[in-house]
Amino acid sequence: MSTENKTRRLPNTFILLFALLGLIALATWFVPGGHYDTHVVNGKAVIDPATFRYVDAHPQGLVALLVAPLKGFVEAALIIGFVLIVGGVFGVLHKTEAIAAFIRSVAAAHEHSSLVRAGLIPIFLALFSLGGASFGMAEEAIPFVLIFIPMALALRYDTVVGVAIPFVGSQIGFATAFLNPFNVGVAQGLVGLPLFSGLGYRFMCWALFTAVTIVFLMFYAARIRARPELSSTFEMDQVKREQLQAADTGERMTGRQQAVLIVFALSLAGMIVGVVSLGWYIEEIAALFLSMAIVAGLVGGLKQDEWVAAFLGGARDLVSTALVIALAKGTVVLMRDAHVIDSMLHALAPWVQSGSPMLAAQKMFGIQTVINFFIHSGTGQAALTMPLMGPLSDLVGVSRQTAILAFQFGELSTPIIPTSAITVGVLSLAGVGYTRWVRWMLPLQAIYLVMALVLLVPPALSGW
Repeated sequence: MSTENKTRRLPNTFILLFALLGLIALATWFVPGGHYDTHVVNGKAVIDPATFRYVDAHPQGLVALLVAPLKGFVEAALIIGFVLIVGGVFGVLHKTEAIAAFIRSVAAAHEHSSLVRAGLIPIFLALFSLGGASFGMAEEAIPFVLIFIPMALALRYDTVVGVAIPFVGSQIGFATAFLNPFNVGVAQGLVGLPLFSGLGYRFMCWALFTAVTIVFLMFYAARIRARPELSSTFEMDQVKREQLQAADTGERMTGRQQAVLIVFALSLAGMIVGVVSLGWYIEEIAALFLSMAIVAGLVGGLKQDEWVAAFLGGARDLVSTALVIALAKGTVVLMRDAHVIDSMLHALAPWVQSGSPMLAAQKMFGIQTVINFFIHSGTGQAALTMPLMGPLSDLVGVSRQTAILAFQFGELSTPIIPTSAITVGVLSLAGVGYTRWVRWMLPLQAIYLVMALVLLVPPALSGW
């Protein structure tokens, strides 16, 4: 039976989240209410672990269950609006075809430069990783698979390399992000930390994970280049090579597309400066991205109807993400209205608590990895877990920054989980079987696991 058929039987994120809403509503009839007193430390409310007491619960019925997603939508309106604007912006960029043209141009250069051939994997994987780490590139990497597979085959690699450069690169960047508004930004906002604080250590983690991924892929690519028959996609690749031999469109990057790329690069630089130096938050970043879309559309030569259609199409593609956020926030609304959040924290504490903050942080990482199997939307998972994990970290002696890092590392498993629409979509597009892909990824996943456990130690012990 194909992986695709198996995957269709797995509940999607919406079903899982609504089922979770139902379970939470049901649980409010049995879970006792609880309350911790809080005190303000450095401008944020921190739980006093010695003050827990049971209070009257307020069970949530059918009406509360059905209203919760709307309440979640209202409470997460700023985040949802930002997500839709970003989707529209990338719809416009896609319409200009500037990024795709850039990749085609560089791929063609490998014919004439050994330097380009040697640097193609590390440069592009680092760029996709940077995209995931800075502006949350995830689903946007899917169409690039169709560009990088022919590129990899032209370099006498295989389909796996063509998939790994955009897909694994963007996913690892997303999971170890330092400026990603969709996971780091949302999570920090939910637990009361300054936006993108702790950037230095996160940047180091991103650089390490990206470097390890590059080295792993380059060793594999060199091995396949020397002995192509070792590839699990060898026979399929032979057919693809024959189909690609006569393909030479001769397309070059236009001046307009070059201008769009300059606008894109300047906007990313502006976002970094604004966040780091000017204290920008979601509103300012959204305004910058919207400005980028307008300017990119103008210099890219899009007509007004084309621009509007591209923007609306891009926003429409992320409506599901917006609804996931609303549903996830609705779970928090239910628990808060029922007065059971504090009692759940009180019950979770023994599972995470340890004599060492290091072990507590690593247990958080394990819990987040399990949750990621069911809810792999970075924003949705942050909205769901951070209101619990943030205060819980106060109870077990782990800093909230470290709790967010554990949440991020939980997403390292995304490239192999069959419940991920991105994972299944990429593999289907590439024609790579799920089991073949998992066998290839497992050694790298084992490396990621060890690295995550080790990199959680310094911040846990230092109180970062």
